[in-house]
Amino acid sequence: MARIPSRSNDWGFPRWRGYGANREATTVRLCDRHGCEEPGDCPAPKSPNSPDRWYFCQTHAAEYNRGWNYFEGLSAEEAAQREADERRDAGGFTQSRHQQWAGPGDGTRSRDEMRALEVLELEVDATFDDVKLAWRRLAKSHHPDVRPGDADAAARFHAIQAAYEVLRSAEDARTWRPGPAE
Repeated sequence: MARIPSRSNDWGFPRWRGYGANREATTVRLCDRHGCEEPGDCPAPKSPNSPDRWYFCQTHAAEYNRGWNYFEGLSAEEAAQREADERRDAGGFTQSRHQQWAGPGDGTRSRDEMRALEVLELEVDATFDDVKLAWRRLAKSHHPDVRPGDADAAARFHAIQAAYEVLRSAEDARTWRPGPAE
């Protein structure tokens, strides 16, 4: 006859097993996107001002948020009033603004890269080919030789050049592969 232990492993100090290491199985909620097998740990509202939530994986949450229109169904006047009210009441969030965890993008680009994309008038998911095309287009239209004597165009041209350099160096760092001698 086997003896059933009457004491758990948690007694005394130090604990004999890690915190959170329960013996029972943990339940994992899957992503609500059809066909996705990833854990759904990112809640997203089903509609504005609704307590009902979808639970997506990080990839599908980003996709869902990209198309979200918070002011859907409101007139322009009501949307402006709601935005003004929320900006007035969002003072408590400015203390955590330095963390920048909820910024645009999917987390693969730095803040400088995001600013450079804004200068080049591109979306956050632009490829480097898109960056090259936008850089050429904007550089041609704002070049000091094309607009001689225009100080604003010269300043814009320098900003475009700096933005391209930031994105080019980031792309080089992303695609760098060590050679056989390294």
